[in-house]
Amino acid sequence: MRIDFVITELFVGGAERCLCEVALSLHHRGDRVRVFSLGSLPQNEQRQLVDRLTNAGIPVESAGCDSPWQIVSAYRFLRKKFQDNRPDVVQTFLPPANLAGVQAARSAGVKTRVAGVRVAQNHRYRNILEKRSLRYVNHTLCVSQAVETFTHRVLGCDPSKTSVIPNGVDLERFANAKPIKWSELGWPEDAQVSLFVGRLDHQKGTHLLEEQIETLAPPDSNQKLLLIGNGPLQPNISQWVTHIGKHRVQLLPWQADIAPWVKSCDLMILPSLYEGMPNVLLEAMACGKPVVCSLVEGSLELLGDSSHLQGFGAGRGGEMSEKVRYLMENAEIRDQVGKANLERISSEYSLPSVMEHYHGFYHSMTSFNRQK
Repeated sequence: MRIDFVITELFVGGAERCLCEVALSLHHRGDRVRVFSLGSLPQNEQRQLVDRLTNAGIPVESAGCDSPWQIVSAYRFLRKKFQDNRPDVVQTFLPPANLAGVQAARSAGVKTRVAGVRVAQNHRYRNILEKRSLRYVNHTLCVSQAVETFTHRVLGCDPSKTSVIPNGVDLERFANAKPIKWSELGWPEDAQVSLFVGRLDHQKGTHLLEEQIETLAPPDSNQKLLLIGNGPLQPNISQWVTHIGKHRVQLLPWQADIAPWVKSCDLMILPSLYEGMPNVLLEAMACGKPVVCSLVEGSLELLGDSSHLQGFGAGRGGEMSEKVRYLMENAEIRDQVGKANLERISSEYSLPSVMEHYHGFYHSMTSFNRQK
């Protein structure tokens, strides 16, 4: 099978990591795989996904289109690539890639076109454009059941032409992670740390962490808050951290390997306003950690029977801080919840099982279209 993947960019993120794992899995099985990024390829530490792909022998090319206004140029770039060496399947990830990639594949005569929807964001203009693009796909893959419902309700997708394949997590990577020492941050080794990992953006609800800091990391207590990530809110959050004091809260830039930090924390906290299926929750659960997260798209599906202990309504900061307080004060329950999280991830979201779903899906799609 010849399959081309198209994504908006290849900086390290949930959709980008998923594409990388699927591409590598198919390549190792003997399928011909190519990867195209609309945007310029990242440099330095953010190149880790690009390097994994190219080191495995998978071609990675960029259209060099870093602005939404270059969508036509991206379309022309992809159409030529598909025409010169037509794939059996084109799979696109994220809205700009769905828009340019689907139309380019259709114009180039690619028979099997698959779009990926990975977040449920109520952005009117973007949703109008994506809805038009999804008319021309054979199938739409969604990252969670909540996102699938969103594609039916908002994007007008035919329910018979959508399905769910969730994110997967490399359990071994987190099981073997070596914890960091909190003394590296100037904190006591027995500090109780709530960890936030993600883009410093309004979507992630970081304002709730600021509002609830007196509960999350009370003055003169052993409870600390650590934030890891980059993004547009970084300058404001840095000023806030300085104001509160690094003995209570600290901010670190994006880390190439988050596993040691997750392994060391007491719980993961994620107050997002919307999501698809948050990778950081999968990773924390794979470490056997409890999580405190907003019950947005994908999160409820991940938490299962433990949602009443770990979930809170989106935007409800007081509810969030109360969940954190309860888990921090009850070590036995915290451990029980963490173990249950690990069991759930191991049984339903391991990377090999998720890759099997992708492999079977693509081959069934190509077989079906050959028979038509």
